[in-house]
Amino acid sequence: MTVFTIYVGKDDGIISHFRSILKDEIIFAGDHAEAEQIIKRQENAGSLPMLILYEKSGIKFDSSRIEYLKKNFPNAYLVLVTERIDKEDIPKYQKIGISDTIHPRVSEARLLNGIEFVAKHQDLITAASRVQQPLGIYKCPLWKRSFDILFSLAAIIFLSPLLILVSAAIILESKGSVVYKSKRVGSNYIVFDFLKFRSMYKDADMRLKEFMELNQYKEAEVDSYYDYSNEVTIPLTGDEADCESCFYSDDTIVKESDFLREKRIKNKENFIKYENDPRITKVGRIIRKYSIDELPQLINILKGDMSVVGNRPLPLYEAEKLTSDLYIDRFMGPSGLTGLWQVEKRGDSGKLSPEQRKQLDIYYAKNYSFWMDFKVILKTFTAFVQKENV
Repeated sequence: MTVFTIYVGKDDGIISHFRSILKDEIIFAGDHAEAEQIIKRQENAGSLPMLILYEKSGIKFDSSRIEYLKKNFPNAYLVLVTERIDKEDIPKYQKIGISDTIHPRVSEARLLNGIEFVAKHQDLITAASRVQQPLGIYKCPLWKRSFDILFSLAAIIFLSPLLILVSAAIILESKGSVVYKSKRVGSNYIVFDFLKFRSMYKDADMRLKEFMELNQYKEAEVDSYYDYSNEVTIPLTGDEADCESCFYSDDTIVKESDFLREKRIKNKENFIKYENDPRITKVGRIIRKYSIDELPQLINILKGDMSVVGNRPLPLYEAEKLTSDLYIDRFMGPSGLTGLWQVEKRGDSGKLSPEQRKQLDIYYAKNYSFWMDFKVILKTFTAFVQKENV
């Protein structure tokens, strides 16, 4: 089946490259407005699967233009043409309608494979556009925000002697800041600085290299929020992608199979656990054991970054894997210090699977209430007391 393919952009080098591959089977437009005019003039455009290749400029510049194309041509498959894309921009581009990315110097085999994918799966692309609903925006209810402010203020005042003591202990033991900031994704996919007491040495990575032999288990399963067994890759990939499929970076070309294998290894290394982890300070072991390192998040709650009860804010690398329609509702509810899955148990092991955690997060986002929050807080304190009595 023929695919109506149009390139939107002005880079002469990229245009020349795509023209050399697709000849007269691709049309070029300087911007979104010109693209609309060209498409409307083509008699067969509406009856054919449509692939729009959009040249990336920047998320701020591209947002309104991509949204315009998606609104006017909802059945089109939008692909971002770019050499690289920042991790934090991936969910933003996906939210406004981008389905895939492709390198400006893509190989002929790779490009034709992508076009074949659009031709084969047009029915699915069309069906997805019909059921897609506008994203709801989470707004914290007055009762929840009021409780968050009162709870966090009271906790900060009550725990101030402990906070001062821990801060002093961290400063005395090792160099570095008292509070560690990491980027996390909360409600509405908003990224904020997530606060924790620093529990590692400043030169943690160097210490880890020296003590790799302390690895508690090298072949054990990775235990993380996200299940990496069903990873989705961004670049164009069809059902019948072969060994010629490659990923492109600034200075390297890597086979897709090699890339995925290396990524699985790196993912496991990122989450691997260590007995007597050399990166963690003595104070860090204590504050981690009793969850004292989480107390600076009371400031996050007071600022409105998160709530007392809600779905746990996720690191960027995990959040970017939960941007599909299946999991997007998770971020359309409150993010919090403690949540539903943290106090639930499933199965004989008492642990939740990654998928069960996601589903509980989605359930909470859709059904949270004052009484549900009250039960979660009560169970959190109960679980903490039971843990310390073991």
